[in-house]
Amino acid sequence: MGFKVAVAGATGNVGREMLNILEERGFPADEVVALASRRSQGTEVSYGDRTLKVRDLATYDFSDTDICVMSAGGEVSKQWSPKIGQQGCVVIDNSSAFRYDQDVPLIVPEVNPDAISLFSRKNIIANPNCSTAQLVVALKPLHDAATIKRVVVSTYQSVSGAGKEGMDELFTQTRAVFVADPVEAKKFTKRIAFNVIPHIDVFMEDGSTKEEWKVSAETKKMLDPKIKVTCTAVRVPVFIGHSEAVNIEFEKPITADEARDILREAPGVLVVDKHENGGYITPIESAGEDATYVSRIREDQTIDNGLNMWVVSDNLRKGAALNAVQIAELLIERGLIQPKKKAA
Repeated sequence: MGFKVAVAGATGNVGREMLNILEERGFPADEVVALASRRSQGTEVSYGDRTLKVRDLATYDFSDTDICVMSAGGEVSKQWSPKIGQQGCVVIDNSSAFRYDQDVPLIVPEVNPDAISLFSRKNIIANPNCSTAQLVVALKPLHDAATIKRVVVSTYQSVSGAGKEGMDELFTQTRAVFVADPVEAKKFTKRIAFNVIPHIDVFMEDGSTKEEWKVSAETKKMLDPKIKVTCTAVRVPVFIGHSEAVNIEFEKPITADEARDILREAPGVLVVDKHENGGYITPIESAGEDATYVSRIREDQTIDNGLNMWVVSDNLRKGAALNAVQIAELLIERGLIQPKKKAA
């Protein structure tokens, strides 16, 4: 008997990608249900070669559903995830609503799979922020080898991280520039076309943004609370794919060659690092791919035991939809959930 899976937020960028990935990976689902808000009820979405009609999240009965992959935003998740969990359905939540709850595991399967056993406290598992997910996939094997003390990361985040509205705004503004129309900024605080914006999410009291704080807090929760993390998060005019320039300080000596060898063997990582023109990955090449790519691995001569590297991944996949599906797969692989018995 297979599982019954609901995808909440099925009409959004990440929800549609979740449906694609469930089908691509041959997830053992007997039934997949697409859910969204009432205004999207009846909308059709694709699941492989099938078409699903979207149902209303607010009226759906989860009592016979095994897993709900939630990508409907933080406020919706706060309202519905606990209720869904109480009906015996495991929620894998893509929003930030429960990431910092000590009773909710925050999981990247390549990084901290053992923490998944804590899910039963609330029947909720949190998916990390898109920029954190790819970062910790690259950091984990290096931390195991040489113990990371400090990480300085600058992100170059695509507009798809801001949803369909962000992608539409980049397209509309770019077209406006070419035809000499007025350029309007609605989704972003400044023009994004042919520009970069050092501001993602709201500002906090210390001058950092919430996005920057998320990278630090989530890295500590998943990898090691002792690691010091500082981040500058920047929105760039790229449709899909987040990039990160990462500087790492280790407790133990580690060379660039050693790091390269370690990362080549690491789960979820692909090293593309040739010291030649084009011998590195850019976000356009990561789009549609599952891997976290690492390039430009080199020693930092300004500190003891320092390395620099360039990390790129498709933020809609590893940063969101793929990681959520991998969490669901991990639940099944570890025998932590079983399909509910069908009513007689």
